[in-house]
Amino acid sequence: MKIEALYKKFKESNSVSTDTRKLPKECIYFALKGENFDGNKFVAKAVENGAKYCVVDDEDAMINENCILVEDVLTTLQQLATYHRNSIGIPIISLTGSNGKTTTKELINSVLTTTFNVKATLGNLNNHIGVPLTLLSFSEDLDFGIVEMGANHQKEIEFLCNIAQPDYGLITNFGKAHLEGFGSIEGIIKGKSELYDFLRNNNKLVFINTNDEKQINQINKYSKTITFGSNIDNNWFLLSLKSKTFCNALL
Repeated sequence: MKIEALYKKFKESNSVSTDTRKLPKECIYFALKGENFDGNKFVAKAVENGAKYCVVDDEDAMINENCILVEDVLTTLQQLATYHRNSIGIPIISLTGSNGKTTTKELINSVLTTTFNVKATLGNLNNHIGVPLTLLSFSEDLDFGIVEMGANHQKEIEFLCNIAQPDYGLITNFGKAHLEGFGSIEGIIKGKSELYDFLRNNNKLVFINTNDEKQINQINKYSKTITFGSNIDNNWFLLSLKSKTFCNALL
């Protein structure tokens, strides 16, 4: 089935799910596979629990006319997410980094929701499955969507950017998390900076913490930026910081 036809099925459904244990009624179930599980084996359970459609990649799982056979369920989920993202056309803010991604995402979401209609990644669903599920939860009436991206190898952020196609991006920091997968600090910087690379190559906007010299070095004099930090030359800078029970910052 072509992605355009599948998208029509998606629009007829009320949500997307990959877990028959938490299956909303009238959803579209994607039968993902992993090292220790095969979602194709749970299609009957998905139908029993109220799935409207089931996307499978095993002919034996085609138990009724509402089962949709594809070559690879995960790839189809990712393609559908990108198609949906382009169809609704809302601005996407993406962020990554070694530490503080989820906290920063929640802070951005809290601030923006005071003025805008915003939806963000739920929890830390920030990988090759979580990012598509996040995008498919967005609706065209949103002012912004916030997508957290995680990675433990190079090329993962690049892959997620190609799915989410962000308009704005932020890297929290470059730390030693997942050092084994990236191979070195330099590998971490290169891998996380794939977000900057995507934004720069597509003429999108980058948020830069100028207190972090590593971030400045990665942006390569790209001009479409909003800078922040302690220096008064930034677009946004910190005038004062007071902390008691809560933290008050004057920008």
